[in-house]
Amino acid sequence: MELYQLRTFVAVAQQGHLTQAAELLHLSQPAVTAQIKALEEELGVALFERYPGGVQLTEAAKDILPEAERILALSRGMQHKAKALSGEPKGKVKIGTIGVPARLKLGPWLACLRSRYPLLTVQTTHGISGGILNEVRKKTLDGGFYLGRNPYQNVNNLPLTEIGFCVALPPQLAPQLAGDDWDSLAKVPWLGLSQFNSLSSITQELWRAQNVAPRKFGEFDEEATLLELVKAGLGVAILAERTAKRFAADGSIVLWRGGDCVTSAPLQFVYSAERENDPLVTMLRDTLLEVWQPSE
Repeated sequence: MELYQLRTFVAVAQQGHLTQAAELLHLSQPAVTAQIKALEEELGVALFERYPGGVQLTEAAKDILPEAERILALSRGMQHKAKALSGEPKGKVKIGTIGVPARLKLGPWLACLRSRYPLLTVQTTHGISGGILNEVRKKTLDGGFYLGRNPYQNVNNLPLTEIGFCVALPPQLAPQLAGDDWDSLAKVPWLGLSQFNSLSSITQELWRAQNVAPRKFGEFDEEATLLELVKAGLGVAILAERTAKRFAADGSIVLWRGGDCVTSAPLQFVYSAERENDPLVTMLRDTLLEVWQPSE
């Protein structure tokens, strides 16, 4: 059966007259009669009884009418929804992520974005801060998360929060640091970092501020890797405060000075400066602030 047949059936039922229903539907009476007959043949039941003043529903039609009205209502609802969506922003947005998704509030943010703009498709690319920043500069990403201070004028920042860092020690190295000073800390091996990892610049700034130059072991690019290597006893590293304290609680690492934060860095959302007024970037910024501001 077709929707137009159901629409004609409902119109005739409401008007109680073929001619009046035809006028309402802008059809000829023979066309209305033909549609009702076709529907009756498909359903296998008579829908109307004719009498001199018009038509009335059969008992079978009285049972069918509510279903026909419901189907037409669903059809109208779908049309209204489609019209509303036709003006919605659409397309794919590419976002660079770093570190732990929970730290970025990635789930709540993307849920908010999905709720506000249902036709947007999101693609995430996980990397390290320097790599994400470069991809944003090259405009291969619409935006991304970056930990640290952005050195580029052609990339704009949306500050989200400040991340504190603790010095994480292997348990077996902790006894060597009884002096509890930076000179003592500089005598134990530190885990080296890739130049693209924002922790590298944060660590270098910290060493310069404390006037120390520790011996480095290896070169690594992920916080999760640093954590595993600290636990394995290979060296010292700075870790985000929440991560450091979570693993210190089970004794797998030890925090220098009881977990005092030795430095901090801003967590930011970065995007091309040329896209400051881009509607898509505005959507990303607005929903990020909606998720971050209430608790920050």
